[in-house]
Amino acid sequence: MTDVYRKCASIVVLRPLNVCSPDGCGPIYQVLLLHKPRKKDSWQLPQGGVEEGETYEQAAVRELKEEAGLEVESAGQSEKIYQYDFPPSYRRFRPDNVCGQRLEFFFALVQADAKVVVDQSEINEFVWVVKEDVKKYIKRPEYSELIEELVEEGIELCGGKEGKEGEI
Repeated sequence: MTDVYRKCASIVVLRPLNVCSPDGCGPIYQVLLLHKPRKKDSWQLPQGGVEEGETYEQAAVRELKEEAGLEVESAGQSEKIYQYDFPPSYRRFRPDNVCGQRLEFFFALVQADAKVVVDQSEINEFVWVVKEDVKKYIKRPEYSELIEELVEEGIELCGGKEGKEGEI
């Protein structure tokens, strides 16, 4: 049987915060990271598998609702894709031919006071961080660099379009 990659969708959730400095006032953007209760690679963007009959975009929005309690509409999709292989230690326990994951990314903008609610089981913590702090949480360099690029892309797409929660 040929190895396949699990279809996954992820969503980059941004929230604007108005800040003032000696240079003036304006928004900065934070990105939502979620924590899974495990030892390695525990911090990540909201993400999950694409279910039968579901688009990647529908999966991204559904996973965000399930993992963080946020209801949004997607503001668009990135052309970036992140594909990786599962470690051999993990593959040993999989009864199938899934060798890794292939993630597609979407964007959403929420209001600064958006209320995140995690289930304390699959997801046990969350944090809002600015792009410069992503590496403090995401330890795999290729993934943290990708998230930083996605945050920049999301700010370009969503910046200046702050509206109601989940709308652009």
